[in-house]
Amino acid sequence: MDVKLFDSELKVMEVLWEQGAKTAKEIVDVLSEQIGWNKNTTYTVIKKCIEKGVIERGEPGFLCTPLVTRDEVARSETEQLIDKMFGGSSELFFSSFLKNQGLSEADAARLARMIEEAK
Repeated sequence: MDVKLFDSELKVMEVLWEQGAKTAKEIVDVLSEQIGWNKNTTYTVIKKCIEKGVIERGEPGFLCTPLVTRDEVARSETEQLIDKMFGGSSELFFSSFLKNQGLSEADAARLARMIEEAK
């Protein structure tokens, strides 16, 4: 799956990932309280998510159900970033990350275990 979500779309998806299926009105209420969005903004973003196929609209009450998981979106976004910025090279991505972020000994040990498990 190859999906690109804008920050605004991720805000809507976060509500659904954290709280499960919600009506559009419930999403409006949450995002109004959390970040001050108005009803029109929220409905516009929900509509874009439906058009992208990441939310399914159902009834009753314009029930919004996520069709993708947070992990699927994270995987797609990461692949797109690596392709765009590092020519598809995971090695260059990790090299850049390590150069800019560094690792504690504990993080390095966890990463080494993850690499071993992935082999």
